[in-house]
Amino acid sequence: MLNFILLDEAAGNSGTGSMTQMVIMMVLLFVVFYFFMIRPQTKKQKELQQQRDAMKKGDKVVTAGGIHGIIREVQENTFLIEVSKEVCIKVDKASVYVTTDEAQQASKEADAKR
Repeated sequence: MLNFILLDEAAGNSGTGSMTQMVIMMVLLFVVFYFFMIRPQTKKQKELQQQRDAMKKGDKVVTAGGIHGIIREVQENTFLIEVSKEVCIKVDKASVYVTTDEAQQASKEADAKR
């Protein structure tokens, strides 16, 4: 492709031909960014959201701040997490992650359903 561009410009056809080639290169660049950066990130966010939606009372979780606990109550946008005996904190769902043991078991269950 680069050889074609260089040969085309050397021949003196640098008018509309170079403009279309530039547009093609920009489109190809966008496609590469989409498939290597944007798409994997959105896929990862969807998977994380599905994990959060599947969390229920009794699941072991870790907050974004590194606090480990067990879910005691699930609300629309928050979790009530027990971090010690009879010590509970209210945490936004967006800052809670499933522990690795729970995540592995949930992925096995999801694979079994497929």
